[in-house]
Amino acid sequence: MSIFGKSIFENKATDSVPGPAADAVAAEPAYRKSDAEWRQELTPEEYRVLRQAGTERPFTGEYVDTHTEGVYQCRACGTELFRSNEKFDSHCGWPSFWAPLAEGTVRYIHDRTLGMKRVEVRCAHCDSHLGHVFEGEGYGTPTDQRFCINSVSLKLVPRSAANEESSKS
Repeated sequence: MSIFGKSIFENKATDSVPGPAADAVAAEPAYRKSDAEWRQELTPEEYRVLRQAGTERPFTGEYVDTHTEGVYQCRACGTELFRSNEKFDSHCGWPSFWAPLAEGTVRYIHDRTLGMKRVEVRCAHCDSHLGHVFEGEGYGTPTDQRFCINSVSLKLVPRSAANEESSKS
């Protein structure tokens, strides 16, 4: 079953897209900061992508070709979003995943900017722009989806670092 429900490409820009957990999609982000706080905490490039829905240039992000095992967090708030086992090589220029880590960690918004019909992916916790999700491209992934995510929107916590943190607890 598609995360998109009915055809996602027939609605206006900025409409929320029903996902697997309609409540998680419709819910307001819990993590609120002022624009000044975001500008102080993020680099100019992080701010442009995460808060202004920008896109980094293809094949320039630090995680495009990364195969390190671990968890990818939202760079803005630290919410765990994707696992390395769902990452695949799509050769599109950005890190690609076939599913988010868990239901409700991301939200979906119709995006018709630049004359395209796409679905934007945002962090459900802080509402930061992550990238876009595409469906039916024939990659042969379990979901037939490609979450095309900006590296600058993510922070990889390698499995070894995560294991060290849990052993300290």
